[in-house]
Amino acid sequence: MAKKGEGSRFSAVLTLMLGLAMGTSPAWASPPAADYRIVGYVMDASPLPRVSAGKLDVINYAFGRLDPEGDVIFPSPTVGSTLATFVGLRKINPHLKIIVSIGGWGADYFSDVALTDATRQRMAESVAALIEKYDVDGVDLDWEYPTLPGAGISHRPEDKRNFSLLLETLRARLDKLGAAHGGRHYLLTIAAADSEFVAGIELQRAARSLDWINLMTYDFHNSLTPTTGHHAGLHLSAVAPADDRAGDKAVAQFLAAGVPAKKLNLGVAFYGRAFTGVDPAHDGLQQKYAKYMGDPSWSELVADYIGKNGYVRHWDAKAQAPYLWNAKTHTFVSYEDPESLRAKTAFVKAKGLGGVMYWEHSLDRNEALLDVLDQSLRSR
Repeated sequence: MAKKGEGSRFSAVLTLMLGLAMGTSPAWASPPAADYRIVGYVMDASPLPRVSAGKLDVINYAFGRLDPEGDVIFPSPTVGSTLATFVGLRKINPHLKIIVSIGGWGADYFSDVALTDATRQRMAESVAALIEKYDVDGVDLDWEYPTLPGAGISHRPEDKRNFSLLLETLRARLDKLGAAHGGRHYLLTIAAADSEFVAGIELQRAARSLDWINLMTYDFHNSLTPTTGHHAGLHLSAVAPADDRAGDKAVAQFLAAGVPAKKLNLGVAFYGRAFTGVDPAHDGLQQKYAKYMGDPSWSELVADYIGKNGYVRHWDAKAQAPYLWNAKTHTFVSYEDPESLRAKTAFVKAKGLGGVMYWEHSLDRNEALLDVLDQSLRSR
């Protein structure tokens, strides 16, 4: 998970100032029960992207990291002002939660910190300290992935049990902190992928410590996979092999492991995956390719790709996913759009899931995709 942010810190401050004259309900009040949660990852940036506080329920600040001793550190020099801006948005939306996400692709030392009771406890104390310092509502762990090397990170078979122990240590410390703050409930969540990427987690046991799990139901096809395909498809395409990945298969895997449906947020992507030198069969879908071309944001897709420069939009009714095919350049692009997001929110409701999570806010500059989620999942 990583992208650049856009927007204006000045506009964010203006929004915050406007909110000072508005409601002052406790920031930890429960959101309306009829609504599904919308969780958005927002990367630190200068300037920050505009965030409309009323359109989402949770901001996941990305990212904090771990040092080898178990302390949480922040690579960004603007973490203080960024979190202050996010926390200030509670004046506009008193139900808004601000969570610090720790980890991300290539983030190391989770395995080392989870290894012993002493290092687990040290992390828990560091988490409690950052929550009090920045007045945030909890933490999200994005360990990619327990027992697996990821991008060269430390890993060991013991990660599977140790991750459960780490979550239990954090949960106990957050509960103690909440008791000291008038019974406030601090959130503990994780980001998790499906298939073999989740084999290193005791899902049912882990879920007991967690408020919810953000399913990374995207990146199914990327620079590391041998063919093109829907990188965030809700269902399998008719031309996909049975062992391909899809959003509904991921949800089924977690439910079968005993995770309550309400603790699952279906992940959606505000960016695409582009491949060139693609074999032309099926308009490039599920075909071999010569070169991975990158991950254009939704804003870039609207400006330069969809219906432009030779790119023709196709809709896969079985997968409930759009894709682009450029017959001249043999370029294939998998992405999400309003139609696929409406299909996903309908799926969330049909399965009784907790809501949706998206990566990443700055990729949808005008909040067009966020508007679809907001309008589809709100009871108003």
